[in-house]
Amino acid sequence: MADDLGDEWWKNQPSGAASSPASNGEEGGGNNEMMQQETVPIPAMSKKAKQPKECFLIQPKEMKKDATKTRRKRKVSLIILTMKKITDILGKSEPKPGTPEDLQKMMKDYYSSNHSVIELEELHLPDSCFLKANDLTHSLSSYLKEICPKWVKLRKNHSEKKSVLMLIICSSAIRALEIIRSMTAFRGDSKVMKLFAKHIKIQKQVKLLEKHVVHLGVGTPGRIKELIKQGGLNLIPLKFLVFDWNWRDQKLRRLMDIPEIKKEVFELLEMGILSLCKTESLKLGLF
Repeated sequence: MADDLGDEWWKNQPSGAASSPASNGEEGGGNNEMMQQETVPIPAMSKKAKQPKECFLIQPKEMKKDATKTRRKRKVSLIILTMKKITDILGKSEPKPGTPEDLQKMMKDYYSSNHSVIELEELHLPDSCFLKANDLTHSLSSYLKEICPKWVKLRKNHSEKKSVLMLIICSSAIRALEIIRSMTAFRGDSKVMKLFAKHIKIQKQVKLLEKHVVHLGVGTPGRIKELIKQGGLNLIPLKFLVFDWNWRDQKLRRLMDIPEIKKEVFELLEMGILSLCKTESLKLGLF
């Protein structure tokens, strides 16, 4: 064995014992296989696998209710804030008395939505039908005395039932009572009737108008409309129609600032009042 060590022993080795390029290739191939395994893309997860079984984005019903309540509260707060700003502006601004031009403009704006140009011209009132407007220096009694100096004589000559000589239109029943109390100096012995809906049935008002001669009527446009529709109030003998124009309520709204009242006023005007104004048998006043 020792002698054999001196020989070129590596030449006698089996071909498979020595390292060969093939073996290196195999090792390289192994490395390539490992690299291929490492770089093999991971298959994408299906949509079903991506979606969680429990979706945490969906809010419970209680949370939705709370969110809705919060939005409502914010909306109400915004409305209140806006109303306060409007009230503050109106409170700080100097009051301006209403004029016949204000009424004419409102009439044009309101009627233009459902009337033709020709009809609007027919609805336009002549300046002669308007009485002098209140310049905010008058009390109600002093204003009525100024626009109707011959009231006593006119009242004595009035004998027709189901009618009045003067109508005063206001925004509410409470305001109507205030007006009746404030016109004591003017009305004298005149018969005054409350023409509003609060606590008074329309059938009772119709019977009172049928039985008694009434000189003055104070009320809201809605109830006056109904009395005319039911035949309880005849407008032919009417001589004066006065709007409680400049008075403001607790929210600083005037008569024509309240949408429902404004609508009823213009509907009332079309129930024969405009035609009477054009014949100049009826005069309009803005208090």
